[in-house]
Amino acid sequence: MFTGKVAVITGGARGIGKCIAEEFRQNGAAVCVIDKQPCEGGFSGDIADEGSLRRFADSVIAAHGRIDFLINNALPPMRGIDECTWEEFNYALRVGVTAPFYLTKLFLPHFAPGAAIVNISSSRDRMSQPQTESYTAAKGGIAALTHALAVSLAGRVRVNSISPGWIDTSFRRYAGPDALQQPAGRVGDPLDIANMALYLCSDKAGFITGENICIDGGMTRQMIYHGDWGWRLDAGE
Repeated sequence: MFTGKVAVITGGARGIGKCIAEEFRQNGAAVCVIDKQPCEGGFSGDIADEGSLRRFADSVIAAHGRIDFLINNALPPMRGIDECTWEEFNYALRVGVTAPFYLTKLFLPHFAPGAAIVNISSSRDRMSQPQTESYTAAKGGIAALTHALAVSLAGRVRVNSISPGWIDTSFRRYAGPDALQQPAGRVGDPLDIANMALYLCSDKAGFITGENICIDGGMTRQMIYHGDWGWRLDAGE
């Protein structure tokens, strides 16, 4: 499906990013990965650093001359307001928002016709747990950046985002309440996200841009009230 295409993936050494990279390779694409963790054939670098982004982009263009797909997947750290420092919060934003923006800017002259960007946000772009501010702010930022870029790059590059819910990157199968609380009846796995990323990069999604697609088993659509339908709040009292 993607023979002869070039896919760039940030945070592709493990988890969702690794699964996306593997699926692109299996579908014929040449895959370029940047990650802080070592990975076979990947570029080792911190995407929070401008110099690393420039060196990585230069290496991709030197090797391939163009880019077809950019998947901004790298994971920002999760730190809460009680303990998160100035440096930690800004680092999360550099990983989660600034790097996707700047990589897009660096690759802009080199996107091939029909190119697509997929940003990996999170269902936390619309809901939260306590003490998650750095991660949540970064994911909310990339969701908004998605529609801004889609408008700016209209006619040149399609830009969409995916908001995963609970995805177990070990592909563990859950039973009982962990699974049953999800309207879909199970916890997600990385292929749920990778399949959508590949679809959004394909010609089948040619009329989709500026969109955010939440893949969370229906959790963000489920209204929860104490005492209703068996839901109980245990406040630790």
